Amino acid sequence: METSLYEPVKRFLEQLGYTVKGEVGNCDIVGLREDDPAVVVICELKLAFNLELILQGVDRATMGDEIWLAAQLSTRGKGRESDPRYRNLCRRLGFGLLGVSASGRVDILVSPTAPMPRKDTRRRSRLVAEHTRRQGDPVAGGGTRKPIMTAYRQQALACAAAMASSPQRPRDLKHACPDVQKILRRNVYGWFERSERGVYTLTEIGRNALATWLPAASTLTASESEPAGQALTGETAGGRA
Repeated sequence: METSLYEPVKRFLEQLGYTVKGEVGNCDIVGLREDDPAVVVICELKLAFNLELILQGVDRATMGDEIWLAAQLSTRGKGRESDPRYRNLCRRLGFGLLGVSASGRVDILVSPTAPMPRKDTRRRSRLVAEHTRRQGDPVAGGGTRKPIMTAYRQQALACAAAMASSPQRPRDLKHACPDVQKILRRNVYGWFERSERGVYTLTEIGRNALATWLPAASTLTASESEPAGQALTGETAGGRA
């Protein structure tokens, strides 16, 4: 029962100088300080960290000045309390996060005054680069089971399509893909192999991939409006080539 968390959390808030009472209004815990009664502290209790606990905090935020969310820590430490996304959400909302162990120890996981998470400039720049360099809009959002048509895959397909009829020299592919040397050297998907000095051909894996992605590859080779090399990222958003 959630009431098993009440005493440990009550002691924690009392140590901070609050007078604590349970089930005030529709709040699990309300704390006030005699020296500053204008500050209302509200804490909501759940047996596990989940979305419902955060939604309760959002509702209580209209009444309280400081919101704490408390839940029992998972036995193996693999619950939501260890998920950085969950903690960052609480930081952005300005909620404190308390973890209660089976022995009754209360740990501060997130302070209600914790600074907002910093923007990851590296991930942000990679995201913008992939969006800018990808040709068209080849993938419907929301899918998780199929390989994604990234900008890098688009350009590898352009090279593969050019090699479909016969082996090619990199210099012969420059007009379609100025960065062909990088694609052939990295050979991320194992589609290409050297047939002789300075000449490359498709592997069996490459031919199968080209057949699978044929509509996309046809679109790429038919389009001359954007040089293929402009879409090469080397490493795409989310780390997916």
